[in-house]
Amino acid sequence: MSCWTEVCEFDEIDDEDVMRFDHAGKTYAVYRLNNQAYASDGLCTHEKVHLADGLVMGNVIECPKHNGRFNLTTGKALGAPVCVNLKTYPAKVEDGVIFLDLA
Repeated sequence: MSCWTEVCEFDEIDDEDVMRFDHAGKTYAVYRLNNQAYASDGLCTHEKVHLADGLVMGNVIECPKHNGRFNLTTGKALGAPVCVNLKTYPAKVEDGVIFLDLA
């Protein structure tokens, strides 16, 4: 069952960038890449640092603390120091607004 939650205007996030989104006591990272929206848990699986403070390079988000990297489209951990994948969430853009399925 889907539970779509409105996040922000699509244009609020630059291409190849990330934004923090807090909802119901949880933090998410919302990305814009190649004119599409993506989302993952907002904290690095290594040291619980906010990924929204990190750097997006193509389809990779780099954690700002220890440079752990994840594929932002799949959540796959790409090497030390991160070894646990990020949980990702379905994202869509409708009428210029990003929605996440947080169910």
